[in-house]
Amino acid sequence: MPSREDILAFVVDNPGRAGKREIARHFGIVGGARIHLKKMLKDLSEEGLVEKHKKRMIRPGDLPPVLVANLVGRDRDGELLGIPVDWDDEAGEPPKILVLAGKTKNTQPGVGDRALVRLTEGEAGDEASHAARVIRVLEKKQGAILGILRLRSDNRPPYLEPIDRKQRELDVDPSDLKEAEDGDLVSVQVTRSGRYGHPRASIVERFGSMKSEMAVSEIALHVHSIPHVFPASVEAQAEAAKPVEKLGKREDWRKVPLITIDPPDAKDHDDAVFAEPDEDPQNQGGHVVYVAIADVAYYVTPGSPMDREANLRGNSVYFPDRVIPMLPERISNQLCSLREKEDKPALAVRMVFDKTGRKTGHTFHRILMRSAAKLSYLQAQKAIDGVTDEKTGTILDGILRPLWEAYELLKKGRDAREPLELDLPERKIKLKADGTVDHVYVPERLDAHKLIEEFMIQANVSAAETLEKRKTPLLYRVHDASTPEKLENLKEFLSTLNMKLPSAGGLRPAVFNRILAQVKDTPQAHLVNEVVLRSQAQAEYAPQNIGHFGLNLRRYAHFTSPIRRYADLIVHRGLISALGFGKDGLPEGIESKLEVIGAEISAAERRAMLSERDTIDRLIALWMSDHIGATFQGRIAGVVKSGMFVRLADTGADGFVPASTIGVDYYRYDEGSHALIGDKTGETYQLGDQVEVRLVEAAPFAGALTFEMLSHGRIAGKSIRKAGPKTRREPPKGGRPKTSARKQSRRRSS
Repeated sequence: MPSREDILAFVVDNPGRAGKREIARHFGIVGGARIHLKKMLKDLSEEGLVEKHKKRMIRPGDLPPVLVANLVGRDRDGELLGIPVDWDDEAGEPPKILVLAGKTKNTQPGVGDRALVRLTEGEAGDEASHAARVIRVLEKKQGAILGILRLRSDNRPPYLEPIDRKQRELDVDPSDLKEAEDGDLVSVQVTRSGRYGHPRASIVERFGSMKSEMAVSEIALHVHSIPHVFPASVEAQAEAAKPVEKLGKREDWRKVPLITIDPPDAKDHDDAVFAEPDEDPQNQGGHVVYVAIADVAYYVTPGSPMDREANLRGNSVYFPDRVIPMLPERISNQLCSLREKEDKPALAVRMVFDKTGRKTGHTFHRILMRSAAKLSYLQAQKAIDGVTDEKTGTILDGILRPLWEAYELLKKGRDAREPLELDLPERKIKLKADGTVDHVYVPERLDAHKLIEEFMIQANVSAAETLEKRKTPLLYRVHDASTPEKLENLKEFLSTLNMKLPSAGGLRPAVFNRILAQVKDTPQAHLVNEVVLRSQAQAEYAPQNIGHFGLNLRRYAHFTSPIRRYADLIVHRGLISALGFGKDGLPEGIESKLEVIGAEISAAERRAMLSERDTIDRLIALWMSDHIGATFQGRIAGVVKSGMFVRLADTGADGFVPASTIGVDYYRYDEGSHALIGDKTGETYQLGDQVEVRLVEAAPFAGALTFEMLSHGRIAGKSIRKAGPKTRREPPKGGRPKTSARKQSRRRSS
C-alpha cells in the first residue's frame, strides 16, 4: 500500500483527475487492498486533506480541470486575470487564474467577459496561483449602458443614472429621447468622451417605467449578460422550419389519449402523459405509464444556427411576466409545442410499474401524437376532487382517474426510495396589467403537480438507463453528497437543538428526512429545513455519473424539457442514435466535448437562477418602497457576521438588519448555531426566530431592503420578546443604516 503522503502527492500532481480507480491503477492496488484504499481516502477526507468532486479527489481549495471564470482585470504584464464563478466562500478568497487566449475568434476574451477555461501546466506568474487557456468565451461585456433617465427642470440636458454604481453619470442627447420620460429605464451608447464634463450619450432603447416588470427584468438580463435577442440566422432557420405532416418511419400514437397538464398561462407544452392498468396477467395491479416529449431534435440539428444559440443560452429564463426562451417562439411555442388536437412529433417512453411502484421495464419510441386535451394543474385537480367542467367531465373516467391510480403506485416507489423531502415553499409574484406588483403569494402544492413531477423523474431515469446500457455518450444530471465540512457544520448546528446527525459515513437522504420529520409542525421546522438545504451540494450536468443524491437515484439524466434545456436536447439525440431512430442524433466527436458543454450549461443554469431571483427581489423592493416606516412580522432567514436577513411573513420579501443597529450591545456571529449573540447581555437572535421589524430603506436597483429590529432576542433559553415602547430601538443618528450585501442563494435545483 502507498503511504498517505504518496496518495496526497498523486492528488496534487493530478488535480481533478485522481479518482479512486486512477489511484488504485497508478499504485497497482488490487483485490482486497482496495478496501484499505477506500478507508484511507475516507480518513483523508474527514481530516480535510482532500475532498471529492465528481468522484475525483482534489485538495480543498483546488480547482477542477475545466471551469467557468469571470475575467476581472489584468496583471502588471497586461495578462488577463480571472476568478472561478463557482466558488465556495467557506474556502476563503477565490484564487486568481492567469487566463491565456486561444487561437480562434471565440477564444479572445477581455476584462468583464466570462469564459470557459481549462487549467494548464503553464507558469501562473506572481499574481495568480493557476494558469488556464480559454476554451470558449461565454459572455462578452456589453457596450450599451443601462440606467435611469433623469430630466432636469433647468436648461441643462437630461442625464443617465447608471444601474452599475461603478459607472459615471452621463449627459443624454435631448434631441431623440425615444419618448422616454423621467424615471424610465433606458439603454444608451456613449457618443463622445467626457474630458470637459460628463460624457455624452444617446438613447438606444426605452424599456419603460422602472416600476414595470419588463424594465426590472431587463436589468437582470444586462447585469448577468444573458443573451436575449436571436441572431437573424437563427430566426431565419426557425421561420424556414416546416411542420411534420407525414407519419414516415414514426409510430402512430395519435389514438393514444395523451394529455398536457401545465400552468394556465403556459405556451410551450413539451410533455404529455397517459396511464392505464396493465393487462398483463403477470403484473396484476400494475400500471403502464406513457410520457411523450416534444421532438425538438427533429427541428434543431447539430451545428445549425439554432443549435449554436441554444448551446450558448443553455436554458430558458423565466421572469414573472415573460420568458427569455432558449429557442425561437416558432419552435418552442408552435412547431414543438404539443398543442391540443394537433399532430406533433415526439419521443415517447412506455414504462411498466408493478403494484409496489417498482419500474419493471420501459421502451422508447419516436412517434406522431395528438394531444387529447390541454388542462391546467388546478383544472385537473378539481376534476379528481369532484368538480368537473365541460372538458374534464368527458375525460375523468377514461384518462384522469387512471393517471391518478398510476400516481398512487409511483408514490409507493418514491416512498421506498426516500428522496430528500425539503419543505421550503417558493414565493410567486402576481402582476397588474401595467406590469407592476399586485401581490406576493405562495402557490398551493397540488397532487397534480406531484403527479407530473414523478412521471417526469421516471422518464428521466429511463433515458439514463437506456443510454448507459447502449454505451451512448450523455450528460447526466448529477448531485453530489455534502462535503465533510458542510456536514460538520450541520452537525454542530443540530447539537444546539439537542439533535444528532449520525456519522458522516454512508449518509443517505433518509437520514436528513428523519431529522426534518422530528421538527415538522414545530417552530424550528423552517429553520432546520433552511440549514439542511444549505448543507447540500448543487446539482449540475456532467458526462461522469456520480448519481443524484437528493433524488436518491443511481443514474439520472434530463430528458423531459428539450424546449427549455439544452441538456435534454443532447439526451434526445443520444436516444435517436442509440435506438436507430434517424440520422439527426449525436454528431461525431461529441464525447470529447461533453465535459465542456456540461460546464457551460451548468453555469448558464446558475446565471438564470440568479437573474430570476434578482428580478423578484427588485420588484418587491420597488413595491415595498411605498411602505417606509411600516412594521412587519417576519422570521430570521439568514445570519452573517454583519447582521441578519429577515423574511416577511405576508410577502416573503427579504431584508437586512445590520448588527450595528441592534441596540447598544456588541453582537458576535456564532457560526455553529447560526446566531448573533450579545457580548454583555447574551441576547440571541437565531436563524428561524420570529421577529418584528420596521422598514427603514428600500433600494430598488439593488433589490435590497433594510430593516430595523423591533424585537428583543432570546436570553438563556427564553423566547423572543417584542420590544416595548420605551425599549424599542431608534434608527441610528446621521441617516439610515447602510444596506449590506445581498442575501445568499438558498434554492437548489434538482
